[in-house]
Amino acid sequence: MEKEIAGKKINVNEEGYLIDFNQWDQSIGEAIAKENNVDMTPRHWEVVKYLQGEHKNNVPLSIRKIGKSNVIDIKEFYALFPQGPLKISTKIAGIPKPASCL
Repeated sequence: MEKEIAGKKINVNEEGYLIDFNQWDQSIGEAIAKENNVDMTPRHWEVVKYLQGEHKNNVPLSIRKIGKSNVIDIKEFYALFPQGPLKISTKIAGIPKPASCL
């Protein structure tokens, strides 16, 4: 389905995740963050870029894996994205919902 995000028509699935990562840009991420009550800071963007890099390398994402990364620990991940860190952060990043998220 199509949704207008940041003034652009974007293809999303029924949960609001982008279908085509190539449609993502920072303004899209910012708009999705606002929809999810997240005020983006440089630290948020650092995590988003990390998630996008892992996605591009076809690395499956999970809370545990992210917590073991050198990028962020689990406690900070929950503090940055309190309403469901993996679901919200991947949505902001424009990447598919991880299989580890129900």
